[in-house]
Amino acid sequence: MNLTQSAFFPPRSHSGPPSVQGRAHPLFAGLLYWLRQGLLALLLVCAGAPAQAAEITISQASIEPSDEGYRLSLAYAFELNRGLEDALTRGVPLYFTTEVQLTRRRWYWFDETSVSASRTVRISYNVLTRQYHTAISGQLQQSFSNLEDAMALIRRPPRWIIADNNTLKSGDTYSVGVRMRLDVAQLPKPFQVNALNNSDWRLSSDWIEFTYKPE
Repeated sequence: MNLTQSAFFPPRSHSGPPSVQGRAHPLFAGLLYWLRQGLLALLLVCAGAPAQAAEITISQASIEPSDEGYRLSLAYAFELNRGLEDALTRGVPLYFTTEVQLTRRRWYWFDETSVSASRTVRISYNVLTRQYHTAISGQLQQSFSNLEDAMALIRRPPRWIIADNNTLKSGDTYSVGVRMRLDVAQLPKPFQVNALNNSDWRLSSDWIEFTYKPE
């Protein structure tokens, strides 16, 4: 929008700046008025803007063979934002789902998906006992007296068997894709709609990729 010089002068109404006749040039007074109005609007926008959702970083990812199968080792770096922490302390459980895929390139056809698996870690808070509880895919359950200790298990979960020993072919190279996200689909139904429209609940890592070659 093109501004003319008249746009810098305050309107002649009670909402405009106080009279400065005899003390300052009208142009200078008008500039001060609009500057104050602009700063006020900026402060209101910043105060009303929602906090940007934190992101999850995968700081370590590797696969190693074992007698039970191929184990995936992961470590994450992230913090809960204020909205998620408040929801947790009010009794809303949070679900963090890790997804992993192993694909093998084939020159004669599309890439083959050799492994596709997921695992969910649940964290909840009991208001009566004032304890945090974690559960991995509904099996391994632990209790903690503070949030930081409970989050340590989510940030560095136990190693996970993602495939049997006979699933992968020795000598072949596999592309491994991994990500973790806050899984709002597992929330109680009344909270799902609110979570889908709230940036605080958009917590996820990017897909990371690395290669693995079983011996």
